[in-house]
Amino acid sequence: MTVRKTERLLNLLIMLLVQRHFVAKDRIRSILYPGSSDEAFEKMFERDKEELRSLGVPIEVGSMDAYFDDEPGYRIRPDEFALPDVALLPDEAAVVGLATRVWQHARLAEATTDAVRKLTALGVDVDTSALDIVEPRLSADEPSFDVFWEATQERTPVEFDYARPGQDTVTTRHLQPWGVVRYAGRWYVVGLDTDRGEERVFRLSRVQGEARRAGEPGSYDVPPGTDVREVARRLAPAPTLEQATLLVRSGAGLTLRRGADHVETGVPGPDDRTSWDRVVTTRGALGLADEVLGYGADVCVEGPPELRDAVVARLRAAVGTVAS
Repeated sequence: MTVRKTERLLNLLIMLLVQRHFVAKDRIRSILYPGSSDEAFEKMFERDKEELRSLGVPIEVGSMDAYFDDEPGYRIRPDEFALPDVALLPDEAAVVGLATRVWQHARLAEATTDAVRKLTALGVDVDTSALDIVEPRLSADEPSFDVFWEATQERTPVEFDYARPGQDTVTTRHLQPWGVVRYAGRWYVVGLDTDRGEERVFRLSRVQGEARRAGEPGSYDVPPGTDVREVARRLAPAPTLEQATLLVRSGAGLTLRRGADHVETGVPGPDDRTSWDRVVTTRGALGLADEVLGYGADVCVEGPPELRDAVVARLRAAVGTVAS
């Protein structure tokens, strides 16, 4: 995906999310698609809406005026975007929508800041509190993330060197990527392995060196009806689950509470600024530390000791990095 298209999609997502009322198509066009012809605007707008919807963003269409049958408007309801009525495995409860999966990634975090600033400058009444639904913040620090993410949006084949678990040899793989997804605490790319002619899933942390584009944009199509998350669940190793006991600040940790085994309210916590709850939850062992860290000072680990030690070690490492 080009930088311009990435920014436009992100602007559209934020514009529809941070406003409490339906947004007229003419207003969307004047702010996000300036200078486009009628035909070009209609094509880009329809394509952008479908692309966001394909990534799980619930764009709602409704009337701008309850008393007149005028042109419909568009919006994204934060409550539906944050907590869609779908069945998720416990370790996936934090992975809701496009923004939740990649928001903390450095390039998109910067783009988000730019998008909010530009919309505000153009007179859009931005309610940034709606962006809180993207908690917890998941990291995407694999070096190959950018290449696979952009190749997925551009429909560009990719070539990369890959080390399979338990093997010392590295092989070169060729893939038509369909999507990048976080599953069981790891990032995976899903697509068609053109060497084998079959769908495959590859863990990004096992990619050796730089992934490389190996074809032209738009040179393949994703099979209709493909659910990359379902493919990842089917082909990736089954997650290892772990039960954790957490102290969660009152009003925080909505996704932790949603998938909790048990919640005990009004318990003593690390500070007295607010009340605290004890949340017992089962999550994928690999992703639980990421999820806890994403809530910052609003979540404290009581157990197990291995999880607490992992969180403390990563916080100390972060402090050391900043200090240096």
